[in-house]
Parts: sequence; C-alpha cells; structure tokens
Amino acid sequence: MKHWFDNNWVVSISAGVLLGLSFPPVNLSFLSIPAFILLFHLVQKTDSYKQLAYYSYAGFVVWNLIGTYWLMMASLPAGIAAILANSVLMTIPLCLAKYFSAKSSSPVLIALLQTSAWVGYEFLHHNWDLSWTWLAIGNAWSNWIGIIQYISATGFLGISLWVVLTSALTYQFILNKENRLLYTTLTVFIIFPLWSFTLFVTNEIETDPKDEIEVAIIQPNHDSYEDFAGMSGLDEVMDSLMSLTDRTINPKTELVIWPENAIDGAIFSKSRTASRIADSARSWNTNFIVGTGLFKTYDTDTDKLYRGIIQSSGHPYNYFNATLFVKADGSISDYEKANLVPIVERIPFVEILATIDVFDFVDWGSIAGFGRGRTPDMIETTAFTSPGLICYDSVYPSWIREFVRNEATFITIITNDGWWGNTSGHLQHFAYARLRAIEFDRWIARSANNGISGIIAPNGKVISQTDYWVRTGFVSQVYNRYTETLYTRFGNWLPVTCLIFTGGFWGFFYFRKENS
Repeated sequence: MKHWFDNNWVVSISAGVLLGLSFPPVNLSFLSIPAFILLFHLVQKTDSYKQLAYYSYAGFVVWNLIGTYWLMMASLPAGIAAILANSVLMTIPLCLAKYFSAKSSSPVLIALLQTSAWVGYEFLHHNWDLSWTWLAIGNAWSNWIGIIQYISATGFLGISLWVVLTSALTYQFILNKENRLLYTTLTVFIIFPLWSFTLFVTNEIETDPKDEIEVAIIQPNHDSYEDFAGMSGLDEVMDSLMSLTDRTINPKTELVIWPENAIDGAIFSKSRTASRIADSARSWNTNFIVGTGLFKTYDTDTDKLYRGIIQSSGHPYNYFNATLFVKADGSISDYEKANLVPIVERIPFVEILATIDVFDFVDWGSIAGFGRGRTPDMIETTAFTSPGLICYDSVYPSWIREFVRNEATFITIITNDGWWGNTSGHLQHFAYARLRAIEFDRWIARSANNGISGIIAPNGKVISQTDYWVRTGFVSQVYNRYTETLYTRFGNWLPVTCLIFTGGFWGFFYFRKENS
C-alpha cells in the first residue's frame, strides 16, 4: 500500500482540511504551515500544470467549504458559486509555484518566488470586481494578536508572507537536506513572531482622558429574514431602535452607533425617518452613525448607472447600502458603501458591460444591484472624526487606509451578520476587525445587528463584546489617536514588491527560454 504522502488526493484534501481548521473559530492557525508544505509537495510530485490544478482543486474546495460554508445561509446559489469559483482562482498561484520550481535551481529563490506568487495573488484578489478576501492566510491569525503586531508595518499580507515563506523553505529543506536551509527556515519562522512579541510587550496603549469619547453601541437583534424585522413597518422599527437607545445612553454619550440595515428599507436623507433621528440627536445632544438603505437622485442628463426614474419628478435614482451621519446639531451627511459583495450586492464588471453594450440591449442600471460609493466620507465633529464602514468594507485595509490618512481618530464598523445565522461567519468577521486595529493603531467600535458587537483596542485586544443573537446596548470608551503606522504611511509596499519580484523573474525565465 502506498504511503499517504504519495497519494495526490490525500495530500490535497489533507491540506484543505488543515487550512480550514486554521481559521476562526477553530483557531488552529499553525496548521496553515503544514498545509502549505503539503501543497508544495503536490507542486513537486505532479507531472503537469493541468494535473496540479486538477488535484489541488479538491483541497481548495474543502478549504473553502470549511471556512465559508456559511455563505450558503444567505444565498445557496451564490454561496456555492463563490466556493467553486474561489477554489479555481487558488490554483493559479500554485501553478506559478510549479513554474518557478522548474525554472530555478536555487532552493531559497524558489521559496521566495513561490511566496511572492501567493502574496501577489491575495493582493490582486482584493482589487477587482470578483474580490473575495475572506480566506487570505493572514485572516487565519486574527486571534493571535501577540505574534502578529508587525502587520502595523506590513499590513496583514505580511502574515501570509511569513506563513508561506516558512512553508516553502521547510519543503525545500526536506528536498535538499542542507543545513543552511534549516537555519534560514528557522530564522524566518522565529523572527516575525519575535518582532511582534517585542512590539506587543513594549507598546502600551495610552488612554489620555482628554482623548476619551463615550460611544453607545446598539445591537437591536432584528430579524433580517423578515420585512421590517417582522414588525408592522418602518415606524415600529424606529420605535424599537429609539427605545433601546434611550435605555442605553447617558448624558456623557457623544456617539450612538446603529448597525448596518438598522433602518430596514430605503429612505431619502431628507425624509421623515431621517428627520426623526436628527430631532433625537438634537434632543440628546449626541451624534449618530446609522446603517440604512439610501435613495439618491441624479440630474436628468447623468452619465451614471441608475436603478430607475422617479415618476413624480422624472429624476433618475439609485439605491445604496449606506451610513447616515447625523450630528448633534441635526445636520445630515452620508457614506455610500464602496466594497460590495460580488453578485449578492452588485453585478461584477457591470460598468464595463454597460460601456461595451453600445446599443443598450440591456438596462444594466436596473439590474446592477446597489450603487457603489467612491469617496471615504466620515462624520467630523470638534471631538472626533470616524468613518461608518459597512460590513464587507472592514476586510479591505487598503480602503480603510484612506480614512485613516484623512485623519480618522478611531474606526467605526457597522454590520449585519444575521444573514449567516449562528455559524462561523459572524465569529470570523469580528475577529478580522482585530487586524484593522493593529494595522492602523486605532480603537474600533463595532455595532452588529445580531452580534458580535464590541470595542477593540489598537493592539487588537478585545475590550468588550456582546453575545450573539441577543438584544442589547452598552456604553464604552474609545480614544482618539493621531499616530501613523508604517502601513498607514506606505500602504501596500509589501504585496507590490512581491508582484514586481514575481513578474520580473517570470519574464526573466520566459525570455531566457526564448533566447536559448
């Protein structure tokens, strides 16, 4: 009987299981290292790119199923499609790993190129219309804050680099049995956590009273599967939110945070519902961040995609997943969600499809889904400045960086994770917010419709959190911070370097072959 290490199916599926178990809520994150060692073994022992993609696809499907099975709770067809499609994309950097393994004789260079290919893939997968960032390797380590503090310099893709490089070097040592490879592998494996642990124990979180902001986190626990949460209409939804808020706040509260879709339906910013929030803001002398569907109208000659025409005025309109900012003086502004879930919230590449449809065969605006926001708008008061990031926004550090560079003093996240039920989804989403705290050295206030809501310190420590699927509200303190981490200042220097490194050597090997 052949050893299991020689069976391609067993190797692939074992890697997928290990990767799935490395993510929250299991949190066996170190399993991602042996998982990638198995994947690099599959790279080495398969005979062709086609064979590698064929076998590795099974493991990637297993990984996606374990990590993101909960997608099917919100939409079965979309969830299945996302899992199958994402698994296909994962085979691409693995095929690049095989290409570099065949073209170079240097074990260290092979390991570096294989790592760069994976990190580059994760970065590119963050930056197109079919983006799905959930299973980036760095996310698996979100609850191990003591050994990931270095992402304040590298961004969370630095974790992916550490894991994959350690795995690639380990496998090269298994193949070559050279002492220098062993020493190099051990150095890489140790130096990143050591760097992080040093930062963790030496960087104290300052809490100067003059920078203190008291926030009220509201978790209404409304049922997302029922229109108006099963209530009679929007007025009753507002009554529910207001009564919970009234019981939660006190005279010192400076900001009330309602979750994504708190207002279950679409409103105009100049509407009776918005005016009611503005009246409460003035009465309580506090500011509001509110999740809602939002209608916006355009001039009749607009060149933007729009959902339809308002019959009474003839103006085109669009519909956004949005955040209302209501200041204590009653003034209202908004933020429109920029990072929309592909297919579920917006048709991928719809702008391109509309451009090439020169004969207007399809009304793309009416079927596009939510409108996409483009600007990093925030609530700005004399006491603080904060965004109202919506759900999927919170897993895009490149986008959040725009807010911090525009002087956000703490980060607010509103979300509705009730679509997924009591599954791994809401636990993962809360954990990933810890990465953002570390990357940007900012306090995080998080309001989720059904939970988990909470407060996270700049080092990723959870200060407070709610239980899931309970109706509750609480007040807590966050603190304004004005620091700039290396990641805030220099952004995606690491994945861009990886892309240049990968592309440069791919071109070198390709043209060397052409000229030989």
